[in-house]
Amino acid sequence: MKIATALLVIVAFAGAAGSAEAKGCLKGAVVGGVAGHYAGHHGMLGAAAGCLYGRHRANEQQRLQQSQDNGQNRM
Repeated sequence: MKIATALLVIVAFAGAAGSAEAKGCLKGAVVGGVAGHYAGHHGMLGAAAGCLYGRHRANEQQRLQQSQDNGQNRM
């Protein structure tokens, strides 16, 4: 029941956020929620932490891609 509630909350937030802002967050939230649930019934906390981490990684990948694109365009 808690997993279903957590997934509904995640889907609601994903629908409210823009697709550019949600990049990385959904996958991280799902993985974090499941891990948090099994690690001590802290699914919501795990989902929040997973979302933050997934968003961080997506931003990092985007910066890396932009720096590579800028380096290739200069030659």
